Amino acid sequence: MRISRASGVCVYDGDGREVLDFTSGQMSAILGHGHPEIVAVVTEMAASLDHIHSSFLSDPAVEFASALTAMLPDGLNRVLPLSTGGEANEAALRIAKTYTGGFEVVAFDRSWHGVTGGAAATTYSGGRRGHGPTLPGVLTLPSPHAYRSPFNRGGEYDWRAEFEFGWEMIDRQSTGQLAAVIVEPVLSSGGIIELPEGYLAALRDKAHERGMLLILDEAQTGMGRTGHNFAFERDGVVPDILNLSKTLGAGLPLSATVTTAEFEQDCYDKGFLFYTTHAADPLPAAVGRKVVEIVQRDGLAERAETLGRYLKDRLRDLQQRHAIIGDVRGRGLLLGVELVRDRQSKEPANEAGAEIARRCLELGACLNVGRRGTSSIFRIAPPLIVDTAEIDRAVDILDQALGDCAGA
Repeated sequence: MRISRASGVCVYDGDGREVLDFTSGQMSAILGHGHPEIVAVVTEMAASLDHIHSSFLSDPAVEFASALTAMLPDGLNRVLPLSTGGEANEAALRIAKTYTGGFEVVAFDRSWHGVTGGAAATTYSGGRRGHGPTLPGVLTLPSPHAYRSPFNRGGEYDWRAEFEFGWEMIDRQSTGQLAAVIVEPVLSSGGIIELPEGYLAALRDKAHERGMLLILDEAQTGMGRTGHNFAFERDGVVPDILNLSKTLGAGLPLSATVTTAEFEQDCYDKGFLFYTTHAADPLPAAVGRKVVEIVQRDGLAERAETLGRYLKDRLRDLQQRHAIIGDVRGRGLLLGVELVRDRQSKEPANEAGAEIARRCLELGACLNVGRRGTSSIFRIAPPLIVDTAEIDRAVDILDQALGDCAGA
């Protein structure tokens, strides 16, 4: 489909056909498309102050950092504004390696952190094949996938046993130079896998016991998406480094690596260097400042929690009527629907997933299925400005698509 324009929760093709955008663009446009306040900021900044040399500061960059850190727990008060999630993860990994002196990084075996060097090395849900070796020193931890874990026996998921097993394997493989753990609070590209309650605290403790830093990649879960401003708030666990992107710019290229004064000063003393051409550019910083304002002012986290419960209930109703739906999971307005050939074997219904997604698009809703390996899993993440009528339309379209496609 070739998109010619977008507005609110919808995108339009060249013929004016309307399609509900239930992926928020690339899982980013939490304020929908063409939000008037964002349009005003972009217009003003494009005319007055868009890009400057990285040796300069600007009021928008300082104000953005101040507004963002005011949302965060005390201590997370040093901000490096960048453009993409991959850049933010590269910076975070470099901070952790500089601070600890180690080089080994632990990541989930279904993770997605980006396609640049260090980020790609910690990405396991796709894109690993065909281009040679990745950076050394990355060790994997089993993703706590309650629906598919071998530690789920008879419907009882023992994530703690799986967690301890994973760390035993890491300790055996490590050369003694562990630097960081990098994880998503909800693994999105990996199939909407939510960390069980208590998992994040256990992960922090394991990391700190080994002198490692805890890095949280909240590219898709930050800025209200999961029902909290930041997903880690549910667990009361403050990361050593927080990475934000996607939702932070509400569809525009903006990311941030956020850490503490202690880590910043230590890395500065050791000659740390990380910047890009568009680091701390004033135009995207001004957008980020406005996004922070809107998310808080309009209570979008609370809205995501309320509407997320409504959407999840509607999807579970579909699950009762369509045997192909094996699982419904996720938090807030970041939900997953997994399709299976049958519920006993849980064999993924990959071909059906692609077919149903195409039918949804024909009927007027963009409901994204994953890439190879997760093409049986719908990732449903509408803008946080969505309303119940739009949710009902999208679910009704999915309902019809499930009925129209063979085997659904």
